[in-house]
Amino acid sequence: MLQLPTIDPVIVQLGPFALRWYGVMYLFGFLIAYLLIRHLADKRQLPLNRDGQSDLLFYGVLGVILGGRLGYVLFYNAGYYLQHPLQIFSVWEGGMSFHGGLLGVVVAAVLFSWRRKLPVLLLGDILVTASALGLGLGRIGNFINGELWGRVTTVPWGMVFPAAGPEPRHPSQLYEALLEGLVVFVILWWLHRRKAPHGVPFFSFFLLYGCFRFVIEFFRQPDAHLGFLWAGATMGQMLCLPMILVGVVGILVCRRRGQA
Repeated sequence: MLQLPTIDPVIVQLGPFALRWYGVMYLFGFLIAYLLIRHLADKRQLPLNRDGQSDLLFYGVLGVILGGRLGYVLFYNAGYYLQHPLQIFSVWEGGMSFHGGLLGVVVAAVLFSWRRKLPVLLLGDILVTASALGLGLGRIGNFINGELWGRVTTVPWGMVFPAAGPEPRHPSQLYEALLEGLVVFVILWWLHRRKAPHGVPFFSFFLLYGCFRFVIEFFRQPDAHLGFLWAGATMGQMLCLPMILVGVVGILVCRRRGQA
């Protein structure tokens, strides 16, 4: 059994202003995303100058934040926010949904491609690849905060999360950081190097993330206010099923079009 490292979630506090590790992870993620967008736009010959690449990042960030918040409101706590609608805007209190953020990025890519008359699938390929490492950093931020912990376990690397009680639990945040962040990024990067047909990296992200998240949900503690849903599945697993289906169908269609 391991003890959760004692890392103060607040790096520095100046009066009411607090710089937190979780926010810093987001900033690092956006910085990495910008550098990857620049590199992949050049590598995949996306006709977009430096200003356009910065605009693409802005669209992606906006999609993540708005989609992530609205996704959490709709998927995870709709009843509460119907009674307290003004709390929807209290993003500083936490509450973001990956699946909502992904939908936000899809909408952002469609709008950006429509305005700039660019291939939407190639934009999607670049955006999901650029965001993968940021997802991993976000999970490390969850780990530092001691939140979104795993289920009770007897494995040697089980950790005690003070806010979750005295029992050792799976450090599921680290599982997610490794699989949903680093491993997904490596595979998508390899697809770009292989010059995969447009759309294959995009839909591969759906498939890979959906599969990894579905499996990790068996080790992650469900949200307390939701618990287990149909047939013992969690909300995360229910939302991953359509992702996996879309990923498989999308890859097959894009590969067929690429070979035609």
